[in-house]
Amino acid sequence: MTSPDLVPLPPVAGRILDAQLHLLDRQVLDTDGVPVTTVDDLELSGPAVGEEIPVGTPAPVLDALLTGPVLGTRIVGGRPPSSRLIRIPWKDVADVGVVIRLGIKGEGLDADWVERWVRDKIIARIPGGRHDPR
Repeated sequence: MTSPDLVPLPPVAGRILDAQLHLLDRQVLDTDGVPVTTVDDLELSGPAVGEEIPVGTPAPVLDALLTGPVLGTRIVGGRPPSSRLIRIPWKDVADVGVVIRLGIKGEGLDADWVERWVRDKIIARIPGGRHDPR
């Protein structure tokens, strides 16, 4: 049942994504299927926070996926400085599904250093940890 006060939404080209459901905390894989990072936050362009939004203002646009050292801030609160977050431009995203797949190799991104460190320092020391399951 629709309220008479609600204006119907205009048709949207493409796929509608719920940021919390489809993007945040998802694993990011590069074009070869190698884990790069997980999504910690999103960078949007559009109206500034706290400003009055006039009627007819276009919706914000997703510019980048953000990742970085957020574990401490999730435990004790707050936000990491934006200078510490690593940006993965939205144009580099090839597919959003159970994981987020990039259309580029992860080697050039600074975002994969945690995945590499865990793989090389922890997983590799477990018996059979150097074996590729594929």
